[in-house]
Amino acid sequence: MPKSHAVVWLDHVEACIFHFNRDSADKTALHRHPHSPRHKHGALRSGRDPDDIAFFQSIAQALEDTREVLLVGPGAAKLEFLRYVTRSQAWLERNIVGCETVDHPTDGQLLAYARKYFHAKDRMLPLLSS
Repeated sequence: MPKSHAVVWLDHVEACIFHFNRDSADKTALHRHPHSPRHKHGALRSGRDPDDIAFFQSIAQALEDTREVLLVGPGAAKLEFLRYVTRSQAWLERNIVGCETVDHPTDGQLLAYARKYFHAKDRMLPLLSS
C-alpha cells in the first residue's frame, strides 16, 4: 500500500527520511559512503561522483511507495538530488511537491514543519464536487 507523505532532510553526508501521517512517523537514516573525494574547500562533487549516485539511488529507493515528497535541507544537496531525480527517476519527480531550505532541525521540528507544509498544501487543493 502506498505511503501518503514523506519529508527528506538531506545534506552531502546523510539523509533522514520520515514517512508519516497525522498520528505516526517512521524514520529511515541513510549515510553517504565515508571515503568520497572532496574538493579543495571540502565540498563534495555535485552529483557526478559514483558515491553521490549510489547515495541518491538509495534515497530514491526508500521513496518508491510514497505519493508526495517534500525535500528539505540546509544546502545544495537537495537541489543536486532533485537534478538527479529529474535526469533518471521520472517516476519520483512527479511525486516531489516541494523543495525548501531548512537548517538542522530536530526530528520533532522536522515532522512539525512537514505536517504543517502538507496541511497547508492539502487545503490549497480545489474541493471536488459530486
